Amino acid sequence: QVHLAESGGGLVQPGGSLRLSCAASGSIPSFYNMGWYRQAPGKQRELVAAVTSGGSTNYADSVKDRFTISRESVKVYLQMNSLKPEDTAVYYCNVREILYDVDYWGKGTLVTVSS
Repeated sequence: QVHLAESGGGLVQPGGSLRLSCAASGSIPSFYNMGWYRQAPGKQRELVAAVTSGGSTNYADSVKDRFTISRESVKVYLQMNSLKPEDTAVYYCNVREILYDVDYWGKGTLVTVSS
């Protein structure tokens, strides 16, 4: 089984920055993509950013040019700059096994953007 542990969430003022980290452990697939999703109150979980094993990235339009996803070894990061109140959500780390399209999820870390 794959275990994902997120960290880095917290309270930040609008315009501030946070860096989320996720470490994978356990039975890591040979080929997998990694990403970050978020879920705000009253809304569905949505993709924030993803990165493939080959380094290709994809971002939601709402975070484009503000967030940066990166990965190294069994870790994935999300650098969040110029944060806005609408970025407030629980952020979840995701690992997707490419061959079988199986998802693994972290428990989430709360990001609150407020003055």
